Amino acid sequence: MADILQRPTGTNDILPENGAWRTHVIQLFEDHARRYGYQKVDVPIFERTDLFARGVGKGTDITEKEMYSFQDRGGEELSLRPEFTAGIVRCYLQNGLHGGPQPVLFYAVGPLFRYERPQAGRYRQHTQLDVEVLGDGDPSVDVEVIQFAWALFERMGLEGLSLHLNSTGCPACRPAYVDALRDYYEKRTTEICEDCQRRLETNPLRLLDCKKEGCQGTVSEAPRITEHLCTGCDGHFDRVRRGLEAISIQPVLNSRLVRGLDYYTRTVFEIWAPGIGAQSAVAGGGRYDGLCELLGGPPRHGMGFGCGLERLVLTLQEQEEVTVSSSCPQVYVAPLGEAASEEAAILCAELRREGISARRTFTPRGLKAQMKAADRTGAKVTILMGEEELTTGKLTVRFMDRAQQKQVPRTQIVDLLKEQV
Repeated sequence: MADILQRPTGTNDILPENGAWRTHVIQLFEDHARRYGYQKVDVPIFERTDLFARGVGKGTDITEKEMYSFQDRGGEELSLRPEFTAGIVRCYLQNGLHGGPQPVLFYAVGPLFRYERPQAGRYRQHTQLDVEVLGDGDPSVDVEVIQFAWALFERMGLEGLSLHLNSTGCPACRPAYVDALRDYYEKRTTEICEDCQRRLETNPLRLLDCKKEGCQGTVSEAPRITEHLCTGCDGHFDRVRRGLEAISIQPVLNSRLVRGLDYYTRTVFEIWAPGIGAQSAVAGGGRYDGLCELLGGPPRHGMGFGCGLERLVLTLQEQEEVTVSSSCPQVYVAPLGEAASEEAAILCAELRREGISARRTFTPRGLKAQMKAADRTGAKVTILMGEEELTTGKLTVRFMDRAQQKQVPRTQIVDLLKEQV
């Protein structure tokens, strides 16, 4: 029998010290998104399984091995979302947003679920920051989405950023490339792993994304998709490259970059940052111009990216370029006695109304114990109130960072703390 006090494999408890980092990153992301004119959207944590099977692709690792799928009591096949884009496109179509002014700019924050091997920053339940632009196919959209991600990470303080860029072509030119790739690999089946042998039959593009050491030599000599692009895709890719260079972002052209989802067309990208080992990508995305039609809607363009919050926080912590303090009360109120306890509750309520975070002792305790408790909270100021303070109408205010204290009239305490903290 499993130990019920052990969290499920691939999940993580968010303790206060890490929660402060997560809050910091999410607040920066949401402020950044609003600066770019994006609006927040929330979609269900679970959708019909067929939405992901059709959108993400039946031959992908996600749909074949990683989705958390179940049948509800009504017999409907549902899955916890493994990614955001399919659900957001479903929302865009179902709510008629494709018929209004275009493009539509969305951002989202929330949990995703994939049954994959846990590793640093990768959990079976993880939180993703997501950006989508729907309804415009111009290469300048690709440039702006990439710029959004690049500027976000610079703003967060990440160092050593690099942009990896590729094109996966379109339905007109990709089949010829897939045939060339399949021909190349069929002559080398003994050189590749079992997963790649399966991908050769189901999803040849994913062969380029294999990370296993034994497959690297075969991958490095594989045909390049950029040599098989049609005129339209080649021109689009050229405009994206030139657009990025014009805003001083120099991409690394990575012919192996394909991403793990079938809906991608043309531009795909990842942003890498050193910090937590070989898996250095902190964001990835691309264009998905056929997804609306694939899900049963009219033709509409799409472009977006996602980044895992956990990997982002780990990278920031490893680089040590940014520090974030866990939230703590600004003021700790330490009452001595029952009458003082009632007054402490009144004072805390006043402070909170004025925007000052305050915490107090609930169960009566001695002065020494309360001072230790105040110190553990990290409060900047401790207010002591006992019989003497209640009698004189003056409270003892102790400034914790400089070990100084003074007597302050009760009527002036709120104004003093508004000024001091």
